[in-house]
Amino acid sequence: MSPSASEATAAATYPGVVSADEVVHEAVWRPSWPCPVPQVLRTFRRGSGDPTYRIDPDRTTWRALRTPQGAVTLAVRPMSGGEVRAAAWGPGAGWALEQLPEMLGAADDPSGFEPVHPEVADAWRRFPHWRVPRSGLVMDALVPAILEQKVTGQEAFASFRALVRRYGEPAPGPEAAERGMLLAPTPATLRTVPSWAWLQMHVDHSRSRTLLRAAEVAPALERLVGVSVEEADRRLRTLPGVGVWTSAEVRARALGDADAVSFGDYHVAKDIGWALTGRPVDDAQLAVLLEPYRPHRLRVQVLLALDGQRRPRRGPRMSIPTHLPSGRTVRR
Repeated sequence: MSPSASEATAAATYPGVVSADEVVHEAVWRPSWPCPVPQVLRTFRRGSGDPTYRIDPDRTTWRALRTPQGAVTLAVRPMSGGEVRAAAWGPGAGWALEQLPEMLGAADDPSGFEPVHPEVADAWRRFPHWRVPRSGLVMDALVPAILEQKVTGQEAFASFRALVRRYGEPAPGPEAAERGMLLAPTPATLRTVPSWAWLQMHVDHSRSRTLLRAAEVAPALERLVGVSVEEADRRLRTLPGVGVWTSAEVRARALGDADAVSFGDYHVAKDIGWALTGRPVDDAQLAVLLEPYRPHRLRVQVLLALDGQRRPRRGPRMSIPTHLPSGRTVRR
């Protein structure tokens, strides 16, 4: 999506010398389907307090990103009539605006998706316009996924907030500053975080080691956007500490893999099993249930979640640990 002719600069509002971060680039995109913008972009949010993500009352979604062309703040607003308007600040603005359609699911093809369970058919009728997004940013998806390994969502989101607030930096543009938005730390910065600081952020040695290994090979990981999802899965899982679950989480967000099921998740198999059979199942049983849906298995997972079809939560919530043993490397 190329910037429109209405591309403007902050000089109109801020007289005098302006920095590159104050220049705003604007674009308009008209999707070929009724794109539910906030619903799709919510895929990228890491908890309600994510410093890299904001949503305004008018449904404008804000994201602070590190792109191959540099940092960017991206604002995306759905308009009446199906039009999508976007604004971007920072050196990565052009890249982000070009990538926006894929971030909103334009590269996803749901043709051939045929629900074989009435519960999936009901969810598909209620959410027919959701599409699998493709950010094209591997580290943006991988770092939070590693933090989410083998811990509660509450703890993982808190660790991500702490990491961004301590080691990130302000997102470009005056609008981002007003919202207190921050960029996640660069791979180079991740490599400088001391072991004791990871523990302070409730990240055990197993996960911090995996993060450091990923940071060391970040350029190679970013090149996964140019290979098949099968090859990306293989290469991701050669990284010590990255297993089936983490690979799927990355492929679902960065590569738009509509078949990337979260096997190994504490809730997913139980919830899908409950929705489709009335009882929780394990990963092996989940694989059998979802086999007829290839290559759309992630679509089933997301549609059922959007529809609120999950098992009742009766037990006590898991508590956040007060100490973090070093442990061994976990491939999840």
